[in-house]
Amino acid sequence: MKIHPTAIVDSKAELHESVEVGAYSIIEKDVVIGEGTVIETGARIFAGTRFGKFNKVHHGAVIGVGPQDLGFDPNTASKTIIGDNNTFKEYSNIHRGTKVDSPTIIGNRNYVMGNAHVGHDCILGDDNILTHGLVLAGHVTVGNKAFISGLVAVHQFCFVGDYAMIAGCSKVVQDVPPYATADGNPCSIIGLNTVGLKRAGFSPELRTAIKNAYKTIYHSGMNYRAALDELEKQSNNPKEVLDIIKFFRNSDRGVMNHR
Repeated sequence: MKIHPTAIVDSKAELHESVEVGAYSIIEKDVVIGEGTVIETGARIFAGTRFGKFNKVHHGAVIGVGPQDLGFDPNTASKTIIGDNNTFKEYSNIHRGTKVDSPTIIGNRNYVMGNAHVGHDCILGDDNILTHGLVLAGHVTVGNKAFISGLVAVHQFCFVGDYAMIAGCSKVVQDVPPYATADGNPCSIIGLNTVGLKRAGFSPELRTAIKNAYKTIYHSGMNYRAALDELEKQSNNPKEVLDIIKFFRNSDRGVMNHR
């Protein structure tokens, strides 16, 4: 195990023999770090953090720190659960959950850029990109393959759907539906995430089906519930359109409007 002599690793932390720990990093008790993970210099991994395999924590990142919640009891043994192949760039910070049974969860292959903040009780899926200086407030859920640009602020309890794209400096106060691009303050839908869908290999026919579904929802003149009912009557809906319908039906904060 390659642990720099200036690093502080609690004797009750569990590190795989292949883990590397850089100078002046601190790893507290009740931490588990899986195979191939690299903790660079000056990072701090707080108690209750669980890493999978092949993650990389860059200089100054803070993982599993206590929530910024005035009602949080610091004696609560809450958790931060992290999957495999994630990257946490310089000075990014991830806060652990507020309750023992509601950890902050980060899936696989997420890329969290410098100074990004993931608040308590957030849930991230796989393959998301969180860019420099963004803020996810507590209890935010992000699906898979979303791209959230720099200096974005996402209100607590919001959902960001699969393959969604949020433009820089946006203020997100309602749910961002899947496959869409959002922008503004407050944020609204401005169209499909066409570039992201093309890069992901979505066929022209599938992109058209998604576009037509949003035309029905946003531009048919019907309210959302009637538009969703109309979509459900169609017998040839691909899975992606069914996912859109489910997203709207399950939204608690409401899905943002089209510009």
